[in-house]
Amino acid sequence: MIKKKYQAPIVKKAFIILNAIAKSSKGLRISEISTRLDISKSTVHGITAALEDQGAIMRDVVTKRYTIGITLMELGKAAYERIDFKNMAKPIMEELMEQCQESVFLGVRNGNSVTVIDIVESRKDFKITSPIGTSLAVQAGANGKVFLSMMEPKDLQKFLHANPLIRFTPQTIMDIDQYTKELEQIRKNGYAVDDEEYLSGVRAVAAPLKQYGAYTPAIWVVGFKASMSNKKMQTIIEQTKAAAARINKRLSFQS
Repeated sequence: MIKKKYQAPIVKKAFIILNAIAKSSKGLRISEISTRLDISKSTVHGITAALEDQGAIMRDVVTKRYTIGITLMELGKAAYERIDFKNMAKPIMEELMEQCQESVFLGVRNGNSVTVIDIVESRKDFKITSPIGTSLAVQAGANGKVFLSMMEPKDLQKFLHANPLIRFTPQTIMDIDQYTKELEQIRKNGYAVDDEEYLSGVRAVAAPLKQYGAYTPAIWVVGFKASMSNKKMQTIIEQTKAAAARINKRLSFQS
């Protein structure tokens, strides 16, 4: 007999509410949370009161809007600092940035999204950058392709059926068969490229890293197409793959 997992619906709703508040730049009122998430006002009121009591969120007495609280910030900081593999990857990411002169990102898959956990910015005046903690759709760009290429074919098909491809630019691949074939090639080659598929005028190269504990990481290089010519892309691909191999060696030694 297979036991069903207890879902703790109230806890799930609390995290859904926290996520909505965290993604709102101005904060949210109870009525806005209720409407946006289709959760009754009484339930939202009870959950936000409990979260506020624990310091996870805080309420502006004037605007009545909830924003992320200090307790949640402290928990996030503590969790971030425990990701020790970013410290092993950092020196190699810095060397990769110096080689290609483009910004280098480190991220992990987090369900249906990819979270940026570290970045070494290019020294150029005009560069691609993003705050640590930024969440990207797992279907987005080269890094998304890398993470999806790690999935078993059956699991991948189920995922793509439940999570349709998203058109970010006119160059985004929207044909599932074409996308699946590209993921198969990425799995064989050990890298992925993005040619204006996520952001117009931007190219990227990504390479997977070996799983480290509960984390599935990857690194990727991002820059403007004007500075990442076809010839330079080939060089960056080799540099990115070499950097990933060096990081994997460190991770294996640490493990």
